Amino acid sequence: MPFLPLGGQAVIEGVMMRSPSLVAVAVRRTDGSLGFLERRFESVTRRFKLLGLPVVRGAVSLFETLELGITALNFSAEESAREVGAKAAEQPGMWMRALQFAIVVLSLAIGALLFVVLPARVTGWLGFHDRWRFGLVDGGLRLAAFVIYLWLLSRWREMARVLGFHGAEHKAIHALEAGAPLTPESVQSFPRLHPRCGTTFLFLVVMVSIVVFTFIGKPSSLVQHLLRLACMPLIAGIAFEFIRLSGKHFDRPLVRALAWPGMQFQRLTTREPDLEMCAVAIASLQKVMGDPAIESARRAGGAPEVSFVQ
Repeated sequence: MPFLPLGGQAVIEGVMMRSPSLVAVAVRRTDGSLGFLERRFESVTRRFKLLGLPVVRGAVSLFETLELGITALNFSAEESAREVGAKAAEQPGMWMRALQFAIVVLSLAIGALLFVVLPARVTGWLGFHDRWRFGLVDGGLRLAAFVIYLWLLSRWREMARVLGFHGAEHKAIHALEAGAPLTPESVQSFPRLHPRCGTTFLFLVVMVSIVVFTFIGKPSSLVQHLLRLACMPLIAGIAFEFIRLSGKHFDRPLVRALAWPGMQFQRLTTREPDLEMCAVAIASLQKVMGDPAIESARRAGGAPEVSFVQ
């Protein structure tokens, strides 16, 4: 079975699944029951043709995925902590949404500082100024920071269950793509690594940035640092196109070989799930299987649209 137009994300005690027109979140509550969030979704890349062009659609999809992911995480945090019989939390007010937006902006700023600005400054301090040597060392430091970040994430004890749900999400999508029964035992038998994972996407962003930033050269002013940051949507778009390619043609040896390094980093961001985690991933997946685009992709033998499997 070819790759279907499905993506997802692990959340607190649950899984979000996304199809071209539906989003669903399933969360295991403290009493053992499941809480669900379901909503319709239509990407702006389908409404505005210009935003659906190659590379451009990758940058747009990244921001859409970020917005959906924050919504799913907020819902999972509330549902997983709900007491038995308690009412669902109300929708966040204007000030809470503003605070959430500020936290996202701050997080992106810190990420830009740690993964774009700081490696360049350190490379300059080490005495590398030639364009090519600077680019390689700067890129190597960025890759090292990425690996350390993932390693620290994998060692964070409180993240263990989220990483397990991440593995369950991958396995459930693998099972559906293979046409296998959607039972916890069946799903658990599939690999926990997936070529469209957001971890692989981030690895590709790092690798593409090495090439792009090398051509830009050493940043010696604030404007040049801002130019690097302005190139991030372009870099994300290029990485997204490779994710699409690997999702649609993963059966080809060359594509498998190119995707293999990025997929190995998923060993740090996923864990083998238990049957309960697989059951939650299945419950979320079943909520979006009614999307006509999935059945259409089955008949067509492939997915015209490919989402992140985060």
